[in-house]
Amino acid sequence: MQHHPRLLPTPGHWLIERIEARILDIPTIRPHKLAFGAISRQSPVIVQLWLADGACGFGEAATIGGPSWNEESPESILHAIEGHLAPALLGQPGGQFSAALARMDLACRGNAFAKSAVEMALIDAVARTLGVPAWQLLGGRCHTSLPLAWTLASGDVARDIEEAQLRLQQRRHRIFKLKIGAREPAQDVAHVAQIARALDGQATLTVDVNQAWDGATARRWLPPLIDAGVTLIEQPVAKWNVEALTTLAATLGDRAAIMADETVCTPQDAMRLAKAQAAQVFSLKVAKHGGLLRTLQVAAVAEAADIGWYGGTMLETSIGSAAAAHAFSTLGPQHHGCELFGPQLLVDDVVTARMEIRDFELQLPDGPGYGVEVDLAQLSRFDRARAGLNATHVDLGRLAATA
Repeated sequence: MQHHPRLLPTPGHWLIERIEARILDIPTIRPHKLAFGAISRQSPVIVQLWLADGACGFGEAATIGGPSWNEESPESILHAIEGHLAPALLGQPGGQFSAALARMDLACRGNAFAKSAVEMALIDAVARTLGVPAWQLLGGRCHTSLPLAWTLASGDVARDIEEAQLRLQQRRHRIFKLKIGAREPAQDVAHVAQIARALDGQATLTVDVNQAWDGATARRWLPPLIDAGVTLIEQPVAKWNVEALTTLAATLGDRAAIMADETVCTPQDAMRLAKAQAAQVFSLKVAKHGGLLRTLQVAAVAEAADIGWYGGTMLETSIGSAAAAHAFSTLGPQHHGCELFGPQLLVDDVVTARMEIRDFELQLPDGPGYGVEVDLAQLSRFDRARAGLNATHVDLGRLAATA
């Protein structure tokens, strides 16, 4: 039987023809408390990108609490895409990902979240044109699944314990992260210790302080957390305080690992932390790194410096979560799992079927592109621009007080 090679699109078919973006407003299943406040809704920016051959790709950039996590907000992301990034790419070759990033850098300084959403949609569109999963364009996968963490962030001990035990029974999660830093350190330690006792021997515990402590506070209160059973500590001090991270990594590293999050955004940040030996783990997030390709660059620095990685989340829908899963699947074995649970925290999703979770691990979708099919009706349902639906301001301080 004679086999004929598949005909690839001609160069004209690869041209970027159209880019559209919209803000969604999707409620969460419960208030999600962090050191800087609480959220009861997520507002991701969803990008659609069409190539001249008709292929359509989707991308996403989600923030946590508007601009509270960093400088970008859903509104600024939408403006950057519509006013600067999309015009810079229209008519350009779609298959030249690095060139597209360079054009976006010339058109708009910074704005990593906005660029990540556009790049994500571009890679999805090209992968769908070729009929291959996105991981094939990102270096090839090393993992077909990853251990999936769940964040306990209701702020209530009994509710957190009940939530964790249900997730264990469902065989969905046995890695649990606790968000702390909003209360007095002694209260936070007591909160974590109670949950640790209830889950002793059943789960792995991590904490995320979200930059809430100074160096002295971290040195005083992290040892009791480790004594309670915490094995991974995320961003205990301000992102600029690399010296404190270095001290903590040196003094606590044989008992628990320090994980950098807000401190490590660019490959240059990763180099600085590696030289300072300021962390044993990097939290990788596609949005903060400025896209899938730059996430892989940060991960390469981590691997070269013998630093582990963790697949972080900005609480994306299944679009951004699946894209991140494809990038994480290409990385090496020195990992601490991932937390791509964003879709589970939302009251509903924007895809026809979510990624499968089986035996405590997230299963990598393997269809064309990111392997998830977007439900256009769901996009319209949550679209902020629907008639009669106006932009709203989220007051994190008020939500934190009432959550």
